[in-house]
Amino acid sequence: MPSVPDIKSVVQPLLSALLEMDEGAVRDAMGSTMGPDCTVHMCHPFGDLMACDLFDTCFAPLRAAMPDVERRDTIRVQGTTPQGAHWVGCCGSYVGTFAASFLDIPPTGHLAHMRFHEFFRVQDGKITEVQAIWDIPELMMQADAWPMARSLGREWHVPGPITQDGLTDRPDDPAQADQSLTHVLDMLTALSRHPVEPAHAMELSRFWHPKMSWYGPAGIGTARGISGFRNWHQIPFLNAMPDRGQFPDETDPHFFAEGNYVAVTGWPDMVQTVTGDGWLGIAPTGQKISLRSLDFWRIEAGQIRENWVLVDLLHVYDQLGVDVFGRLREFNKARNMSPLGFPVGGGA
Repeated sequence: MPSVPDIKSVVQPLLSALLEMDEGAVRDAMGSTMGPDCTVHMCHPFGDLMACDLFDTCFAPLRAAMPDVERRDTIRVQGTTPQGAHWVGCCGSYVGTFAASFLDIPPTGHLAHMRFHEFFRVQDGKITEVQAIWDIPELMMQADAWPMARSLGREWHVPGPITQDGLTDRPDDPAQADQSLTHVLDMLTALSRHPVEPAHAMELSRFWHPKMSWYGPAGIGTARGISGFRNWHQIPFLNAMPDRGQFPDETDPHFFAEGNYVAVTGWPDMVQTVTGDGWLGIAPTGQKISLRSLDFWRIEAGQIRENWVLVDLLHVYDQLGVDVFGRLREFNKARNMSPLGFPVGGGA
């Protein structure tokens, strides 16, 4: 793997502005860091945007709902894909007082958090593409407004790395990055061979640490250990979509690594068919769907100890003809959607 240029410095002015979410600073940073033809792929329901529309479409409504919102990054990884593209991947949460409705989610008046995985492609000193998932179902659940099936895993405020080194500047070590990336790619190859090849074991204990944590998106939840991963995610997932990994020509994943961290973004990076007894409480349709999954892995002692996963589940429901936001409005139409009647933040 070749040496990676410092591309975090290209993205850093935007990330610094998003920390405090001052409108003028964010707009200026977007103008200075994003190329004129930068395309933004946002999760459902936002869709694809041009960079010039990103603030008004996504961040302005978030600021209106959480006037004191701030961005808290826990992981930041830079790297070059085997195809030669430079990416920066960021993991963290937007945090603030949920003071007014957001996407018709009722406000709570309390501190709220919404996970994000945001990936930035950099070329010639500018951001040329963004792929991002906000865990909007997580916010619905905190407002007691989630209108779909309960998660099998544990829902909580997902933490940063055990080692607390997710934001550490790591020395450029192509050999270590290549080793980390190879481990994750080998793991995914072993996973995808089952159940198409029934005699093949997925070798989970070879690739995953005994105390692994799989931090899934809201709607699936966190699974602890190999047993938890199997029971609360993998078995239901494979029962519903046994042909996963069989349509590589229809996916577009971007893998890269820095030190013992590996990241992937894809729009989409999985394509499979919903069969069996369905998934996420949805009856099987026999329909092929695409999944946008933006992930981070941390390698420890030659095994995966932690895996942060966001899937655009609202996009999955939409492909299957389920209008989550329509259900949200029906379930919560008797709720008070008015903004809070008291100041937020430093107000008395």
